Amino acid sequence: MAVIEGFVSKIVFSNRENGYAVFVMETEGDDASEQTVSGTFPGVDQGDYLRVEGEVFIHPTYGPQIKATSFTRKRPEDEVSVLRYLASGAVKGIGPVLAAKIVKKFGNDTFRVLEEEPELLAKVKGISEKKAREIAEVVAQKKDMRQAMIFLQNFGITLKLAAKIYDRYGSGLYGIIKTNPYKLAEDIDGVGFKTADEIAAKAGIVPDSDFRIQCGTEHVLKNAGAQGNTYLPKSELLAQAAELLMVEPEAIERNLMQMQLDRRIIIRGDQATGETKVFLAFYFYMEMNVAGHLRDLNIREDVPDASLERQIDAIEREKGLELDSMQREAVKAAVTHGLTVITGGPGTGKTTTINAIISFFEKQRLSILLAAPTGRAAKRMSETTGHEASTIHRMLELSGSVEEGGRAVFARNEENPLKEDAIIIDEMSMVDISLMNALLKAVIPGTRLILVGDADQLPSVGPGRVLGDIIDSECFTVVKLNRIFRQAQESDIIMNAHKINDGEQVEIKPGSKDFLFVKRYSVEEICPILVMLVRDKLPKYVGAPVKDVQVLTPMRKGSLGVEALNKMLQFYLNPQAPDKTEKENGDTVFREGDKVMQIKNDYQMEWTVKNRAGYTVSSGMGIFNGDVGIIREINLYAETVDVEFDEGRMAQYNFKQLDELELAYACTIHKSQGSEYPAVVLPLLAGPRPLMNRNLLYTAVTRAKQCVTVLGSPECFAQMIASKDTLERYSGLIDRLKEV
Repeated sequence: MAVIEGFVSKIVFSNRENGYAVFVMETEGDDASEQTVSGTFPGVDQGDYLRVEGEVFIHPTYGPQIKATSFTRKRPEDEVSVLRYLASGAVKGIGPVLAAKIVKKFGNDTFRVLEEEPELLAKVKGISEKKAREIAEVVAQKKDMRQAMIFLQNFGITLKLAAKIYDRYGSGLYGIIKTNPYKLAEDIDGVGFKTADEIAAKAGIVPDSDFRIQCGTEHVLKNAGAQGNTYLPKSELLAQAAELLMVEPEAIERNLMQMQLDRRIIIRGDQATGETKVFLAFYFYMEMNVAGHLRDLNIREDVPDASLERQIDAIEREKGLELDSMQREAVKAAVTHGLTVITGGPGTGKTTTINAIISFFEKQRLSILLAAPTGRAAKRMSETTGHEASTIHRMLELSGSVEEGGRAVFARNEENPLKEDAIIIDEMSMVDISLMNALLKAVIPGTRLILVGDADQLPSVGPGRVLGDIIDSECFTVVKLNRIFRQAQESDIIMNAHKINDGEQVEIKPGSKDFLFVKRYSVEEICPILVMLVRDKLPKYVGAPVKDVQVLTPMRKGSLGVEALNKMLQFYLNPQAPDKTEKENGDTVFREGDKVMQIKNDYQMEWTVKNRAGYTVSSGMGIFNGDVGIIREINLYAETVDVEFDEGRMAQYNFKQLDELELAYACTIHKSQGSEYPAVVLPLLAGPRPLMNRNLLYTAVTRAKQCVTVLGSPECFAQMIASKDTLERYSGLIDRLKEV
């Protein structure tokens, strides 16, 4: 452990948001020297006098550094030190000349004057009363921040979090910590109930405090949202909250009414089931808005059927298409209805139907927008239609701002709607209630909205089951494509996917070109074959790079879960090397060349696309849950990680943001939604019963474009096909649709 004292002579790097800084410190005395220091230093300024404790380490590029574990600011006391501090520019408005005049006037008493009697500065030639007040404000602000940091550290709050709290509340933080620290969980990103509860306990808040119970109840509902639910049955909410808070359910129930009066939650009874449902208010109102907008869009236009048939015949001749009866019905519905849903499994002609609809609208000279939830899905839509498609976020012009509940803010909304005559959205099963709400705000009645997706896929990662609820409500025109076309019948992937979806057992036979089964019965047997398939065999077989071969698994934990498989695959696919910089983050080591996935929506993350000459050709905001990229550079000095996502989008993370990333050599089947891979490997032995079901297996198989390899137990494979069990998802959209 090293301890040094001295002045900050040069700020090399500073991030105000998280307090991280790298600076040069000039020590004094007989062994005076310059030391490079890095760590969390909220509000550090050039000229500050610090006492720093930390570990000495050798940076591979920049040499010896001290990585600070703690620090304290010290007040300069002698005239030389005070002069040096003021002349550094640490206090805005005071430069070297003015600093010399102030120190000459007040000597060793300078700092006391600055903090206690700043009006005396007006006695110095060149300082007016106004300038004296401005200097006093800067000094007071610095003093307030220092005191706040010391106060917050008494509650076990890290410097990084303390900086966020001070930026949010200023001097008001004292009252919040002492009376209702649970407000931190509402207002500050990265503070959850657990952190707020620990602070509250140290602040003396009693366990049955109304603040604590209400915050804990809201925490349970937010966790339910993270699991895909927009509400919880009251009985489940009371049980989960009572377990979390260790109080009686009656104490929680007493607070529900106040939470409803405060408009934090909405409580609704279900007459059909007698069940009471408790919603976070913003989820309830999103479902209300979605239902109302869908109703308003559902306008029918009368067009003679004979005329439609003639126009469809003409499109078939011109485009060389051959539509079956249901595809023709889908085209007619899209033309005559404000809202149309088209659903069907793989190989049933959804893409052909979309192309026919586009051709029809083009003949009518209607303007069209195409979009999908993810970049990969949008790219695939562009390739199959020959028309430009974008992500829904980009179509709605994501602003990068975030409102209550962590929802994104878009430039396209009720006041600035989309102007096009028709909008086609693909991969609708991936769209959650928040994104659907944002989309519909920007679509005005009279616009034709066509929603396309596979209703049998897993529901969205985010809250709600939008596509399923729209279809099940029976309130709108839904066309289900169910014929498997001849070309698709040649694919074992497609044929077996339909068998799985229908609950039919799949015959495991040798000789298939695209559906392979390697029987193994233990983890020890599966792992070496998995590596061989991903690294050696499948890239050659499908003509794709290793990074495009995706391992999918139902679960996160266990020997064949995401976490264990990623560590193993990283070891074999991207091993340590002298020319690869790496950074440890918790239990994960990130290394240059690693395949990684974003695991939360970050609407404020900036990205750029550059050409070969290094010039930026496009830029934007937002990296989303499920986006996959490659780590191109790790800069240990600047503490940044550069990741290249699809379409060459480069995003830069600081080390404090690495919790947003995880290795992606293997990913859960749920996170693979909307993606398509040349080859998929599916290791199966056993797992939690709710996860080992038909719906999950169907989704995994349909992610493969050229080849799927099931590696493991035929018995487990058969059991998944036989199991209709799915994790129940609580969504109120279907009720809202029926109400409107």
